[in-house]
Amino acid sequence: MNLPPRSRALPLLMLTLLIGACADNVRPTAPVPTPTPATMAPRPAPEIRVGVALGGGAAKGFAHIGVIKMLEASGIKPVVVSGTSAGSVVGAMYASGMDPFQMQQHAVALDEASIRDVSLFSGGVMKGQKLQDYVNQLVGGRTIERMPRPFAAVSTQLETGQRTVFTRGNTGQAVRASSSVPGVFEPVVIGKRHYVDGGIVSPVPVDAARQLGADFVIAVDISTKASGKAPGSLLGNVNQSIAIMGQKLGEQELARADVVVRPNVRDIGPTDFEQRNNAILEGERAALAAMPQIRAKLAQLQQARTAALAPPPPPPTSTPADGACDEGKLRLGRLWGRPACSDTVAPSINQL
Repeated sequence: MNLPPRSRALPLLMLTLLIGACADNVRPTAPVPTPTPATMAPRPAPEIRVGVALGGGAAKGFAHIGVIKMLEASGIKPVVVSGTSAGSVVGAMYASGMDPFQMQQHAVALDEASIRDVSLFSGGVMKGQKLQDYVNQLVGGRTIERMPRPFAAVSTQLETGQRTVFTRGNTGQAVRASSSVPGVFEPVVIGKRHYVDGGIVSPVPVDAARQLGADFVIAVDISTKASGKAPGSLLGNVNQSIAIMGQKLGEQELARADVVVRPNVRDIGPTDFEQRNNAILEGERAALAAMPQIRAKLAQLQQARTAALAPPPPPPTSTPADGACDEGKLRLGRLWGRPACSDTVAPSINQL
């Protein structure tokens, strides 16, 4: 018997309604919540390791004590320290665990005779053994690797002119090698090599502080600048000559520091130990003047680290737009053999 089209579609319509009713009665399994990037707690950014690079400058080196004093007073405590020449002397004291006030007490009580040992067989040049013994006494006989703070003393290998960074061994000997100004101190023999003042190759040891693991380097530059006239002493001539030799290298290395502090010690001569208090005061002033820049750059570095560790944003969620594929259209699409989700809706009953 031939049924009209509407009659033939009736069983199919009933079957569709029955499938839909069965599907509606199925209870879906409750989803198990999983953490999403939005709900995960961000990892804390690692602490910034601040380092100080203390440059050479003979008696001007007392300014380093003032700089460190103001850094600590402002809540910034360097965890690594590198030094060249006079900077290595102050650096060894600080790395040994002394606070800036203890360092200042030792500086005020320093007797020049305790570090001068003129050799009659070398034309009046100092040996440097007294300086070595003095430094070892200050640091309690600790070797460099036993210091509470990582420490590096920078020297110049006389045979090759290479920069040498001492991070192990006899602390006083390393400081002596770093401070052995040619023509003033005898070169220091370590192994089969001779070592002289580190200011020839690294006037302000920024790179050495990086090698020790510093993330943020504060460089203290007390180097002698050419003033258009010759210094009035032998040591002054030698120091200015070393400064001129290392000027270009020093500029390049200083550019790799995060902040450069320059105490106003140009009027203090290399042998003006009686001006030690003025040098310390100038170091304090220079550090205070640089403090806004130091704080701003530290904050920038901290923000960059925090942003790098932040979890990615969650993927955007969207709801079906009008006419888009919903659950009802999915069912009809599967029933009529159409794509599971299509812009074309299932044919109406009248089209069968």
